[in-house]
Amino acid sequence: MTEGRVTLVIVDDHPLFSEALAERLSSEPDLEVPAVVQRADEAITVIARTRPSVVLLDHMLGPRSGLTVLRAVRQNDSQAKIIMLSARSDVDQVVNAIRLGARAWVPKSGDVDQLIHVIHSVASGRSWLPEELIGPVLDRLIHEPDQQADLLASLTGREREVLAAMIDGLTRSDIARALSLSPNTVRTHAQNLLAKLNCHSVLEAVALARRHGMQPSERART
Repeated sequence: MTEGRVTLVIVDDHPLFSEALAERLSSEPDLEVPAVVQRADEAITVIARTRPSVVLLDHMLGPRSGLTVLRAVRQNDSQAKIIMLSARSDVDQVVNAIRLGARAWVPKSGDVDQLIHVIHSVASGRSWLPEELIGPVLDRLIHEPDQQADLLASLTGREREVLAAMIDGLTRSDIARALSLSPNTVRTHAQNLLAKLNCHSVLEAVALARRHGMQPSERART
């Protein structure tokens, strides 16, 4: 990967759509598309080989759910950030994708400029959902029954500080500056706290923390 460029693998079973999307994204100076894949089984192998920064993953790959690819990528411990593409916006499916580690859910009806914005946001460590889904998805994550009530107590003081900064909506670089840490140290703390909380995404960890009483600070409201 060229320094400073975001590498993308596109996984979509509609060749005309995926090839046209790859061509458009490749025209951006900081985006690179090394592979376009139509089949779920091939996608898992290609992602492991190419190690992209971001994967654009169709929610449905023929008769198979794209979530099977998402689950396999996470089991392979890939560091790729997953953006789900879908023609539908079913809250249950969005919540399932977030639990499995998806960073964003983007309607296929949106324009490419919006998708490019989401790609850059996700590549920099943020999450993204359509505005109309944020409330229902967070409500589902916050109020569903869970078996993780005491897991917050297992966090170290520093991990809890990082989690509090996540609740405030800070990016990794923002957290590093706020806590006087290096971005790599923040990344390590973030990975550790997600593992302890058995969460696959920042959004899921934030929902868990909010469910058990952690609230945004004054910093987030100013």
